[in-house]
Amino acid sequence: MEGLPEFYVLSNTREPPVRLQWLPSASQEALQLSAPVLLPTCSQLLLFSVGDWSGLSNDCNLEVHLESSGGTKISLGTLSNESRCFIWDCNSSNDLKCMLEDSNLHVTILLKGKAHFMNNRPNQESRKRKRLKDKEENICPNKEMKCDTAKQKNKNGKGTSFTKLVASAKTTSGISGVPSGRWGHALCAADSESVILIGGQGTRMQFCKDSMWKLNTKNDTWSPVEAVADGSTPEARTGHTTVFDPESRRIYVFGGSKNKKWFNDVHILDAEAWRWRSVEAQGKVPPLSYHSCSLFLGELFVYGGVFPRPNPEPDGCSDSVYIFDPQHEIWYQPIVLGKKPLARSGHTASLLNKELYIFGGWDTPLCYNDLFLLDLGLMEFSPVEVNGSSPSPRCWHSAATISDTSFLIHGGYDGNQALSDTHFFNTVSKTWTILVHKSLPRSPRAGFSMLTLSGLKEDSNDCKPRELLIFGGGDNEGKFYCDTVRLQIMDIVNV
Repeated sequence: MEGLPEFYVLSNTREPPVRLQWLPSASQEALQLSAPVLLPTCSQLLLFSVGDWSGLSNDCNLEVHLESSGGTKISLGTLSNESRCFIWDCNSSNDLKCMLEDSNLHVTILLKGKAHFMNNRPNQESRKRKRLKDKEENICPNKEMKCDTAKQKNKNGKGTSFTKLVASAKTTSGISGVPSGRWGHALCAADSESVILIGGQGTRMQFCKDSMWKLNTKNDTWSPVEAVADGSTPEARTGHTTVFDPESRRIYVFGGSKNKKWFNDVHILDAEAWRWRSVEAQGKVPPLSYHSCSLFLGELFVYGGVFPRPNPEPDGCSDSVYIFDPQHEIWYQPIVLGKKPLARSGHTASLLNKELYIFGGWDTPLCYNDLFLLDLGLMEFSPVEVNGSSPSPRCWHSAATISDTSFLIHGGYDGNQALSDTHFFNTVSKTWTILVHKSLPRSPRAGFSMLTLSGLKEDSNDCKPRELLIFGGGDNEGKFYCDTVRLQIMDIVNV
């Protein structure tokens, strides 16, 4: 908000401060901010502000409290124009021990006094209507049905929707300035030293305002990115895909959804000039979200995804392949032979040479663990006869190709809970192997991103994948992640 500072709380000296977010207030004369905190991490809390105070009157006070979900509240102090920061000693309160039994703690600030911008604020009723509308529309695909495994339905019939996620973002030690916690975003490597993050949903299922970030993989630092645009830039969205073409140095963003709005647009980001361009593409492609998109011989191969149907029909899933030709900026559908997978969304597509391996996904009420191969040379589908056991059915997992003959999958959602397991598939032996290693993430997560990184230019001319990078996601139990995990591929599997 213009004329107002930003407020932060620091509860762990090993992690960045957490910014307090503005919340609707029940009163026209008061505004409220809130942020989750993790205690006990140190013996003190630091509350401070950054930025412009001109929108607040000199007699305006900001009462700071520590609150638990159980309703317990501790007064921490007051911020004002004259005193814009303070330190609170955690040992000064006898009530803190009881509050620590509740893991869901928030620092809240209640603004009391006159703010110059209040006359321009929408009235309370209009804000209520807007929030209720957002709450109804910020839903995941196929919300009408509960997800189950393809082999056995949930016995108690109480499948849990992934929309259960609400905010409690964690930060990452070792990286200064991190994107907000989110899921449903898209991540792609722009060169040997850069990774680009675009979009996603986070706290209270709101679409992330800090929608675009760049990770410098050489020094492990995130930084927000802004780019100029020839026309429109991509709207905030989730379930979209990003693909980087190293030949043209372009990043392609396709599809996704936002509330009840669905996208089939293509946006191109020039990774050298940092300029967006919206494509007026020829041909037809439906609005799709939670699809897969792979770059092969300079073209984008899109498979599956969920698309909107007219009410009262629930959203449906696609089993089609669409190709975007960037040179002529046209969409077309190829003739596809063989036995196609069932329609699905939230699957993964791993490209090894000219072979595209489709694993998992869901179409209500089923969740899949089958594996299909699409030969992009012949444009022919075939089911993969797997030797031994397959990973459990899942969707919203992530996959990464780690050699010419193997790929990994990690995490996901099985219809009842988020997963944390990792599996390795060998395309020669047609076998799945479960991987267990201390460096792999242990927190269950879905809707995250995983990709491979090659060595830095000065290290070697070898472009083979050396590292895995994992970012974000959620655990379906009230947390969004903003942690960045990097690990050596050779530490977890011999390739």
